[in-house]
Amino acid sequence: MECLAPIFGEIVCSMYDSTYSRVANAIKFKSNAQALNDSLERLTELKGNMDEDRETLLSKDKPLRVKLLRWQREVEEVIPKARLKLEKKVSCGMTLRSRLSGKLGKILMEVKMLEKDGLEFIDIISVHSTPERVEHVPGVSIVHQTMASNMLVKIRDGLISDEAQKIGVWGMGGVGKTTLVRTLNNKLREEGATQPFGLVIFVVVSKEFDPRGVQKQIAERLDIDTNMEESEEKLARRIYVRLRKERNFLLILDDVWKPIDLDLLGIPRTKENKGSKIILTSRFLEVCRSMKTDLDVRVDCLVEEDAWELFCKNTGEIVRSDHVKPIAKAISLECGGLPLAIITVGTAMRGKRNVKLWNHVLTKLSKSVPWIKSIEEKIYQPLKLSYDFLEGKTKSCFLLCALFPEDYSIEVTELVMYWRAEGFMEEQGSYEDSMNEGVTIVESLKDYCLLEDGARSDTVKMHDVVRDFAIWIMSSTQDDCHSLVMAGTGEQEIRQDKFAPSLQRVSLMNNKLERLPDLTEEYCEKVTTLLLQGNPLLEEVPMRFLQAFPTLRILNLSGTRMKSLPSFSLLHLYSLHSLLLRECFNLEELHSLESLTNLEKLDLCGTHITEFPRGLESLKRFRHLDLSRTLHLENIPARIVSRLSRLETLDMTSSHYRWNIQEEAQKGQATLEELGCLKHLYVLYIKLHSSPFLLNKRNTWIKILKKFQLVAGSRYILRTRHDKRRLTISHLNVTQVSIGWLLDYTTSLALNHCQGIEAMIKKLVTNNKSFENLRSMMIDNAFIKTNSWVKMVSTKTSKRSTGRLDLLPNLEELRLRRVDLETFSELQTHLGLRLETLKVLEITMCHKLQTLFEEKNFLNIPKLEEIEISYCDSLHNLHDALFYREPFLPNLRVLKLRNLPNLVSICNWGEAWKCLEQVEVIHCNQLLFLPISSSTCGNIKKIKGELSWWEHLEWEDRYALTIVQPFFNPVEEAPLLLLS
Repeated sequence: MECLAPIFGEIVCSMYDSTYSRVANAIKFKSNAQALNDSLERLTELKGNMDEDRETLLSKDKPLRVKLLRWQREVEEVIPKARLKLEKKVSCGMTLRSRLSGKLGKILMEVKMLEKDGLEFIDIISVHSTPERVEHVPGVSIVHQTMASNMLVKIRDGLISDEAQKIGVWGMGGVGKTTLVRTLNNKLREEGATQPFGLVIFVVVSKEFDPRGVQKQIAERLDIDTNMEESEEKLARRIYVRLRKERNFLLILDDVWKPIDLDLLGIPRTKENKGSKIILTSRFLEVCRSMKTDLDVRVDCLVEEDAWELFCKNTGEIVRSDHVKPIAKAISLECGGLPLAIITVGTAMRGKRNVKLWNHVLTKLSKSVPWIKSIEEKIYQPLKLSYDFLEGKTKSCFLLCALFPEDYSIEVTELVMYWRAEGFMEEQGSYEDSMNEGVTIVESLKDYCLLEDGARSDTVKMHDVVRDFAIWIMSSTQDDCHSLVMAGTGEQEIRQDKFAPSLQRVSLMNNKLERLPDLTEEYCEKVTTLLLQGNPLLEEVPMRFLQAFPTLRILNLSGTRMKSLPSFSLLHLYSLHSLLLRECFNLEELHSLESLTNLEKLDLCGTHITEFPRGLESLKRFRHLDLSRTLHLENIPARIVSRLSRLETLDMTSSHYRWNIQEEAQKGQATLEELGCLKHLYVLYIKLHSSPFLLNKRNTWIKILKKFQLVAGSRYILRTRHDKRRLTISHLNVTQVSIGWLLDYTTSLALNHCQGIEAMIKKLVTNNKSFENLRSMMIDNAFIKTNSWVKMVSTKTSKRSTGRLDLLPNLEELRLRRVDLETFSELQTHLGLRLETLKVLEITMCHKLQTLFEEKNFLNIPKLEEIEISYCDSLHNLHDALFYREPFLPNLRVLKLRNLPNLVSICNWGEAWKCLEQVEVIHCNQLLFLPISSSTCGNIKKIKGELSWWEHLEWEDRYALTIVQPFFNPVEEAPLLLLS
């Protein structure tokens, strides 16, 4: 038996090896089949791609073509054979799988070799035919410029965003749009394979758009042959087919002047090529909008520091020397941050060491004089291309803007008034029509980058270089825009030889003129605009001076020391449209204006006149009268105002004169009923006598006014954001006044030192009515006995609970001053106010106020953005609930707390308000915690308060303190003031 053991062992081992081999081959068969299936899919896809590019590939050199044809034949043979073997694997058992494994392996090796050859073949073709992913675009690139870097980040963000398929880059000529996109292109090239686009195409379009020329640039980039005989449509189809095969492309269209139909060029829609993007640069925002861009990035001028560095780069190190640097910096500022101007002027001054030369250049630039030819060629001529795109009327509107001083913020309403007076707009239309047309022109000029937003709302200004260009246009042409512009240059005297017969407009505003020259009669017979405002030393206008301008349409003498005007010369200005004497504080008397038959506007704001201007009732075209701040105006004769049949605006804001009804007016004085006779009246700002009968329903003509400010009672005006139609009632018992009908049309209501407010509100609530137009309300110095009628109101509100009527459904601003309330919630609840639209809440000198919101009466104010509380010495907290889960002011952006000595808390410990941006805490020394955390501190822009308070603040999250510390602005410590 022992001798049989080895033999038996060998048999067992042999049987084991055979079984193991079959199992192993079967397992190997399975993996081979899977690998073959995967390789077969890749090879089939590879063959399909080759078939799509067959025409292009067969056009290559002969050896490459032979290899391609052989490869395609072998692939066509192996694919069906491999599929047949894979089909057999489904039904065969383990033994058969073991036998087929080797054959499957051989086919797998064959498929892999063909796949490898195909990939190599593609690489060879790519070397011959595929263009470089990003080509370098030669030229200057942006280096270390803060503004430009920020704009590049915006564009890059747009390139990776799914929301932005088309990106518009716009800005004035010479601001650096091309440099910006060129820098972007070259940065993408530096990134190589890591940048997201398979192909980047940079195309220059230019003003004279040539579709064929643009197509040719794209075709050359795609390595597509073009010929002169081929139509634009056929070339567009070939470009389209080629670009559709790109995984994703970026097309940069530089210098687009008019909207382009991309379909006619052969550019696939970006939605068809997912991930593809289009960037276009243009001077005009209107072009971007017409091409339906998803993101528009405005290229702004350089900040002062970057502008100086660019100036130094072009001038050389000479500008850093002590004797040149101050002048060079001033010259750099004159360029207004416009890169083209900085480079042109800097290059012209390169290497210049003579200080006198630098001073000469500064003088010329400050007077808008192109002191070297290259300024005209390189700066003004490019800007003229934009100017030439304007319509004739819009050109005139643009040039008139240059009559104002450098960096001057022009009121849009003033600008439109000038345009209308000059005849640039339809004169037959109403004030509202003129404003609408004027605002449209302003927006158009802003879109063309020829105007920009001013320092204040509703103002615009000109970039310094654009203004210099406009003055160059007006001084270099002899047509109807030749002008003399010396505004804001500090002139003390103006020489006679500055005036010429060819002049159309003259601007000497904002200077130090003490006298004006005598001129020959009708010497400047073409001048239509004469601006002399802002010369506070000018006391008189010589008679012969005005006689030199017989066709004046605009005469502005505002802000001078005029006591009177030369009657003879003034009254012969028969074409005069606008006479502006605003803030001529010494002006006491004005001669009759009856001969000025074309006069439409008279501005006497801030003058010392005591009587209503004479002769206006004879003027059939007169429309606008400004008597605001006429603090000495006492007399308006009866039956004069009612004869101003075309009057559209009457502004008597803060005037001494008060209007009364006929029954109570002094004999011979104008009455409120006369205003009701003016069928074209559009704007009315007046002060009324303290009479409860003034606002009754017989004066319903008030409701047809588009704008009004009615002050009933003593003088009291506090501006709000919603003063379009404002009613101020002061020192009256409002229970005697029926104003419900008027509140239907009022946007802002102010009640000051009025009695009976609670009864008036009670009546309004009882009438179950809403005042949907009211946006702003202020109550000052009122005692509201809410508890005396809380039961009745509470009953009504409980019945309305969910769908109750809101007294003020659209209220956005609420200001309470010296109102006796313990909580704001009681006013909110008892008046039936949901305050769902309230954005601004101001509470001042409410000395009984203990908490803002009571938990038991708390109604959410979801849109509240600003809270300002001051001089409420009993206030302990903003919310009396100890625990509430979510911030009760979820959208609050601005929080101002002043002189609140007992304020302990405004929120729970650890609470954070996610929208908070500005915080001001002054004399609130017991407040030791702010609703700021590490998750919300990124929104903070400004924190203002005393240093001692800031240092004692407690922070649950010290990281938040680190983030917001740079935004803290300490204020000077001062003693606490408590106002009564």
